[in-house]
Amino acid sequence: MYVQVVTIDGKKKTVLNVSKLTKIKDLKNDIEQEFGIKWAQQGLFFCGKHLEDDCTLYDYSININNVIQVMIKSKQEDLIIKNKGKEMRNDEPMVEKTKDEINVKCKYYKVGDAIDCTDNALGAWFEALILKIFTKFGKLMYKVKWDLPDSKDDEPFDVDATSIRPRAWRILNFNHLDVGKKVMVNYNLENSSEIGNWYDFTILKTNETFKELIGTVHIGDGTRSVENCTVNTKFDIYMIEKPVLLMERDDDFITSHIPTTRRKIPFKCSNCLDNPKKKCRECSCKICGKKNDPHLTLLCDECDDAYHMACLNPPLMDLPTNDDWYCPDCKVNANEIVKFGEKIIPKKKHSNVVGSNRDWGKGMACVGRTKICTIVPLSHRGPIPGIEVGTLWKFRVQVSEAGVHRPHVAGIHGRADDCAYSIVLSGGYEDDLDNGEEFLYTGSGGRDLSGNKRTAKQSCDQQLTLMNRALALNCNARVNVIEGAEAINWKAGLPIRVVRNFKLAKHSKYAPEDGNRYDGIYKVVKYWPEKGQSGFRVWRYLLRRDDPISAPWTKLGKIRIAQFGLEMIYPEGYQEAQEKKARSKRKFDDNVNSVSYVSTQKKQKTAFKVSNEITNLIIQDSSNAKLWSQCNDFKSQGKQAYFEKVSMEFSCIVCQDLVFKPVTTPCAHNICIACLKRSFEVNTYACPMCRTSLDKSYKMLVNEKLSSILLSMFPGYDKTR
Repeated sequence: MYVQVVTIDGKKKTVLNVSKLTKIKDLKNDIEQEFGIKWAQQGLFFCGKHLEDDCTLYDYSININNVIQVMIKSKQEDLIIKNKGKEMRNDEPMVEKTKDEINVKCKYYKVGDAIDCTDNALGAWFEALILKIFTKFGKLMYKVKWDLPDSKDDEPFDVDATSIRPRAWRILNFNHLDVGKKVMVNYNLENSSEIGNWYDFTILKTNETFKELIGTVHIGDGTRSVENCTVNTKFDIYMIEKPVLLMERDDDFITSHIPTTRRKIPFKCSNCLDNPKKKCRECSCKICGKKNDPHLTLLCDECDDAYHMACLNPPLMDLPTNDDWYCPDCKVNANEIVKFGEKIIPKKKHSNVVGSNRDWGKGMACVGRTKICTIVPLSHRGPIPGIEVGTLWKFRVQVSEAGVHRPHVAGIHGRADDCAYSIVLSGGYEDDLDNGEEFLYTGSGGRDLSGNKRTAKQSCDQQLTLMNRALALNCNARVNVIEGAEAINWKAGLPIRVVRNFKLAKHSKYAPEDGNRYDGIYKVVKYWPEKGQSGFRVWRYLLRRDDPISAPWTKLGKIRIAQFGLEMIYPEGYQEAQEKKARSKRKFDDNVNSVSYVSTQKKQKTAFKVSNEITNLIIQDSSNAKLWSQCNDFKSQGKQAYFEKVSMEFSCIVCQDLVFKPVTTPCAHNICIACLKRSFEVNTYACPMCRTSLDKSYKMLVNEKLSSILLSMFPGYDKTR
């Protein structure tokens, strides 16, 4: 196994051969030899986590070819100097630049006046009262407080003259409204049919039949506006009042200009309709639902639910000293949080397993998958789209990543209630016999694999259960658990993908010299029980090739492999790691030619040719012309590289899979229609990729041309959706 190590600035980079159980402190020693950075000055990070010395790579789930970043720590002397400088700066006295507020009088307003004030967040006008008039930095300011039913405990705030005006009190008749007049109306920006907040409104058109106004809604100071808004006049229309000089006021003015009723505004809680006598767990205490003691109510900083201190279990006697407070449902157990410099929480594993304390070595046997095949489902029968017969992988884990044979170790992949999907021939059973076009395969089981064993000698009889039964279901005959069965028409059986491993080369001339090779589709002709060479009963299966593509060992198969340029596929970064390993060996070997390593020179591949039918569809898919142009650049690298590029470019940003029933948005992004519908259901009317605004009534039309192309290139991928 190998990992990449890079410095934070990216100037230094190397590949290190490691084991899953390599200690971080041992990794630091290797980095010191490579980069010359002292062990104590190294800070290692992976996925945002600081790697602690006493932990292993396995503890942090570091896999093959993962990138570990190295940060060079500052010297201790520099830290001391910096800390001293901070202390000196902290000792400097702070000069207060604020000036005192000076009470003054105003020509138009006085303390206690009823006014309308704008809310900066909503841009709407709300009822308020003036508490104080003063100057600050030479500017006239007003300290006001909301005059609303539920604003008794709200703190006063400062505004300037542009944010206030005399409270509206005159209700206008619809017949007296003229085009071009500016009035104050009630409008809901999200749903115009429901009650909303109060905004300034310029009338552009009137509809006497439905008693509606059409015009522009002004938000806040008027710099923002919403045009072509239709306002229903059922919530009254107010005249915008202008300030009047204090000297012109009299008693009649005061009594006539103060409204006796409050304007209607939206309910804060749609559950209880802001009824103070009704219990509500939505806007009040989540436990008791009562609305008393608001000063003893805590709001959760995560879910924003309210809780009475006395209702908590156990009850809180004093207010929390921390700025943040979380309810019992949102609070994370402090013992589960790993702080900087602490060890990680150990993984749950059996400590009594044989060999659990032994190093696993630096090989590829314990490496996990770095990607998962999502083009087809786990239960896919038949070939994998984009995988040609004769494709060769270096390691079994790569075969799993490609979706050809999912298990890392097991030789049979299937389900006892369905069938077998793929098998691997690796020469693990002495009773196996390979004749190329057909072979005898031995079932699984009958071995004691207790502890940490992966293989063992036959120690008991095999049963036609689990994977053995799954393989029997592929035969075109009724399952017989006693005598076995033979297919009536073997070609009508279910297909099985067959992979041959290089270990089989000891017993068969049809196996590859190295790696794991996909040899096409086989079908079960018959199966039966018999006594094996070990003396125990085993289940034997006769499988025969039924693939239109020539086998890799035939003359035509070899020509086809050369045409497609199929070569050994290595894990990303593997060749660089092997070359570095070979260079280090040369230092101790005088004969350079005696050291063999994997060459990084790539042979020229035959360009992949797309069928005429798909080419015509690609030309017709004009909305994705740019993406197809980028994909066409990979034709020269072969079929597999081209298919990987297509699956990457046409993956859905939401589900991260190949788009199914794609919708091509106006911004030229492709999203699954189901994913886009889910986005609209949560009132997100935008492209999930670039956030371009989409209309609420946007028609989601499936791009049939693109859908046909993807189904032709990746047949069967729609079954996963």
